[in-house]
Amino acid sequence: MKQLTYRILLNREPEGGYTVNVPSLPGCITYGETIDEAISMAREAIEIYIESLVEHNEPIPDEANTLEYSLTLTASA
Repeated sequence: MKQLTYRILLNREPEGGYTVNVPSLPGCITYGETIDEAISMAREAIEIYIESLVEHNEPIPDEANTLEYSLTLTASA
């Protein structure tokens, strides 16, 4: 079985908890009350998403060759 790698982005919500987005899988968004729960929910959401792609004979995206950088900029108001 092929190992797949996905980047997940956790955003802290003002009312509490974390929304998780999987950029390589459009519409793959979930939520967890804690970071651990959010990561667990993301894993489950990704697995279900991949199962749907397989069932519909669609290609499965993979981020194994994706490089990620963060840039910090200063903006004047």
